[in-house]
Amino acid sequence: MSSAAPVTDAAFQNEVLESPIPVLVDFWAPWCGPCLALGPIIDEIAGELSGKLKVLKMNVDEEQDTATGFQVMSIPTLILFKNGQSVKHIVGAQPKDRLLAQIASHL
Repeated sequence: MSSAAPVTDAAFQNEVLESPIPVLVDFWAPWCGPCLALGPIIDEIAGELSGKLKVLKMNVDEEQDTATGFQVMSIPTLILFKNGQSVKHIVGAQPKDRLLAQIASHL
């Protein structure tokens, strides 16, 4: 089963904006309780949608430029990118079924 891979500011252009498939980026931090609770759900989604959706995690403490550029004000924030554009912002921890419902139309 695959899990969400880390992504850096330096790799963001190549890994996310130039991806041929949609990319879900989880903006999180290790001190954020809701982020930690959401982590296993994000990993499950990564495994279940492998090949249809790339799932990445960005630590906002270590990689601030991208988070600032996409106006991530609170965490966890999930941003879905398709064809190099952000198409969906999801703020706060949510149940897996609600997350899947919000991204399904973009796959």
